[in-house]
Amino acid sequence: MLEKIKNIHAELEAAVAEDAAAVEALRIKYLSKKGAIPALMNDFRNVDPSQKRELGQALNELKTYAAERINALREAAERGADKGSEIDLTRTPAPLNIGTRHPLSLVREQIIDIFRRLGFTIAEGPEIEDDWHVFESLNFAPDHPARDMQDTFFINRNPDVLLRTHTSSVQTRVMTSQKPPIRIICPGRVYRNEAISARAHCFFHQVEALYVDKNVTYSDLRQTLLYFAREMFGPETRIRLRPSYFPFTEPSAEMDISCNLCGGNGCSFCKGTGWVEILGCGMVDPAVLESCGIDSKEYTGFALGMGIERITNLKYQVKDLRLFSENDKRFLDEFVAAH
Repeated sequence: MLEKIKNIHAELEAAVAEDAAAVEALRIKYLSKKGAIPALMNDFRNVDPSQKRELGQALNELKTYAAERINALREAAERGADKGSEIDLTRTPAPLNIGTRHPLSLVREQIIDIFRRLGFTIAEGPEIEDDWHVFESLNFAPDHPARDMQDTFFINRNPDVLLRTHTSSVQTRVMTSQKPPIRIICPGRVYRNEAISARAHCFFHQVEALYVDKNVTYSDLRQTLLYFAREMFGPETRIRLRPSYFPFTEPSAEMDISCNLCGGNGCSFCKGTGWVEILGCGMVDPAVLESCGIDSKEYTGFALGMGIERITNLKYQVKDLRLFSENDKRFLDEFVAAH
């Protein structure tokens, strides 16, 4: 009898049914009153008492398996019947490839994440600004020669309404509406009236940071820059600060990092110097603090700003800025592995 049980189990396991009629035929064959399994149950009466425990358990398991197997075949047959009658008219004719994040978005989020670890929060502001927030509050006098550095888009030829040329305007908005301590990072798009080429564009993206509090020093700025550089480009990265000029910081500096391609030994990318410039920075000019209503005798601060395109170029060696805004899928597909 045990051999018969095994044979029936194997038959059920191999059974197929394409429609409801075939499923019903299997049910009649194995589970009806005159089916194979009830017949075995009748023969069980004549089994030797010493084998009843083992065979009884095997029979019960076979009956349970047969019922489950036939139900599964019935459900599969019903799904097959329904599939042929349903047509999804909204389905696309070909599978769509999953998109990727833009390289500028990847680098932007990485920069923000690094500064978040230092306690900076995100601040945002409008892209259409007024002259006071973009220039005057940042120590750009109306006849200041530094205004010539900013090729500005004015709205409707109105000298007081313009597209922001840097995200420093967000810093002034925060300083006029919030008391120190202030520790913010300002990512966003900016605009300058420049000819589009491989090295320049009429719009690009910046991230600026501002820290204002009591006893903020140049050493705090330098340590922040060193931490950022090593988190972004690797633990062996070195930094160099060179004196520079910005109207809103004093003293001001430009920061270079050791070339991440040659390790500072000199190559064509760094023009043989071993250094690559990535950002500008400095201590906030007291005149800027005062114009925003902050007592410069009680508070000090530092500010820094960088172009996201510049950082992306260094990380991924993208030599043509126009590629970032042309939406060429071949270019974007190169950054799938960077996620």
